[in-house]
Amino acid sequence: MWRRMWRAVGAWPGFTPLARRTVTLDRWLGKVTRGRVVALGMAPGLILTTTGRRSGLPRSNPLQYVGDGQTFVVIASNWGGDTDPAWSWNLRADPAATVTVDGREVPVLAREAEGDERQRLWDAFVRQWPGYEGYRTRAPHRKLRIFRLTPR
Repeated sequence: MWRRMWRAVGAWPGFTPLARRTVTLDRWLGKVTRGRVVALGMAPGLILTTTGRRSGLPRSNPLQYVGDGQTFVVIASNWGGDTDPAWSWNLRADPAATVTVDGREVPVLAREAEGDERQRLWDAFVRQWPGYEGYRTRAPHRKLRIFRLTPR
């Protein structure tokens, strides 16, 4: 029930500016709950930890995901912002990462989805969170990258 309500709120044009301000809280909440509550509980979420491509330091980000078999799928939407999020550049530089989900840490290997697979995964995301269509509309100048995170 709550997720349906959040989906409707997520489609509201004013949602993104407000939600962007909650990332710090979401990051903290995800860390404290060991990935049990991420994306403020609005949709299935995980914490993705990548290695900073410049710093070499671990970088953690709360993200919504869609499950596809044994893999976790995430979109580098950056809320429809002008640029790709830093975590996507980190994955492209080093595809080895870790996800924290439901209280467990899972080492993963990232691969960017392309072609028909990308479209199928995009459709799954939009079914889960229609707000992604708005992100694509706000960022028509860039491709919103979709990554498959496969447990290793």
